[in-house]
Amino acid sequence: MDGGGGESASVASPVAQWGHDAWRMYQYYLDKTTPHTLYRWIGTLVVVAIYSMRVYYVQGFYIISYGLGIYMLNLFIGFLSPLVDPEIEASNGSLLPTKGSDEFKPFIRRLPEFKFWYSFTKAFCISFLMTFFSIFDVPVFWPILLVYWIVLFSLTMRRQIAHMIKYKYVPFNVGKQKYGGKNSASSSGNFRAD
Repeated sequence: MDGGGGESASVASPVAQWGHDAWRMYQYYLDKTTPHTLYRWIGTLVVVAIYSMRVYYVQGFYIISYGLGIYMLNLFIGFLSPLVDPEIEASNGSLLPTKGSDEFKPFIRRLPEFKFWYSFTKAFCISFLMTFFSIFDVPVFWPILLVYWIVLFSLTMRRQIAHMIKYKYVPFNVGKQKYGGKNSASSSGNFRAD
């Protein structure tokens, strides 16, 4: 009886090792994509286009698209929200500047861009795979789902924008912040003004 347990352990060991090696390779290539933001998002747009064409040509799976839209909205709100919400968590010092004279504090997202991209792309890939199983093709009247999602999106974004205005933060980097003008840069001959 002891021989039976040893055989299953030896069979499981190479499979587990292969799974671990595959996961490490996947993680290695995923980590290599981190600095290439533009190319990652272009690849994601290709995945979105493929999913959209699949749903369009099949003329079904609208409930999957609706669930995907709700999930995307949830991710987007996390992407726009600060790490520590001033309404919910009272901290010792304000993490968001409230006056122009306050010290600059960078905006730290609740959901970082890489995790946002990764979850976004993974959700579209899973949704695409779900379109190959007829059990997920629930017959619904899609215009009602679309109208409901638009209403949900507008109400959620209105609340998020009101929160941004109330606490005076902008979750996007519009450009490089400039300190001083050309006079300060030209007066010190050692620095180039780019």
